[in-house]
Amino acid sequence: MTESHIDVVQKRRFYQNDITDKKEILIALHGYGQLGQFFFRKFSAIEKKIGIVIPEGPHRFYLEGSSGRVGASWMTKEWRETDIAENTQYLLSLIKAIRKVNQNAPITLLGFSQGGATAARLYQTAPDLFTQLILWASVFPPDVEKQQFKMKNKLHFVLGTKDPYFSSENRATLLNEYQKLGFIIHEFDGVHDINETTLNVILKKVA
Repeated sequence: MTESHIDVVQKRRFYQNDITDKKEILIALHGYGQLGQFFFRKFSAIEKKIGIVIPEGPHRFYLEGSSGRVGASWMTKEWRETDIAENTQYLLSLIKAIRKVNQNAPITLLGFSQGGATAARLYQTAPDLFTQLILWASVFPPDVEKQQFKMKNKLHFVLGTKDPYFSSENRATLLNEYQKLGFIIHEFDGVHDINETTLNVILKKVA
């Protein structure tokens, strides 16, 4: 048996508000099992003043069994390197499309949970495209060399104090690692979710 490949043209789905005249733009990458349209709702408090773009992960699946609710993800362990490269190209193409309608607004890149690794890779590929990077309740991608991570802009890491995915022990290790990388640490009283108050504080720091 031989593994073979074929190149095809595919569409990628994303959600946005009217970004044309917005002074700031937020690109937010959702977590595992989420869909872009529902993740968009988590930013309703800032929707009127900030341009919001929510790309959706290319892999969709049923969350339970073979029917019902659907979620999306950015990749699995299978054919990982190819998915990483294609996700990066997809997001770079999306940013080009954004710049056609809004050339000058500073862009903040946010990655939540599984989307954090994808966001970190994208930022590492083209840091000059962004004013801020926010990694939210996510593990730093193992394939990005920490010593070579480009700290050109403002870096933020956010974690809820009651996030069930991080025990007290690995939480302390994680916060320490991000701090050593130059990230500003933000903690809020909450679980594995977007906290509007904390997000507003960070977005006000856009240069």
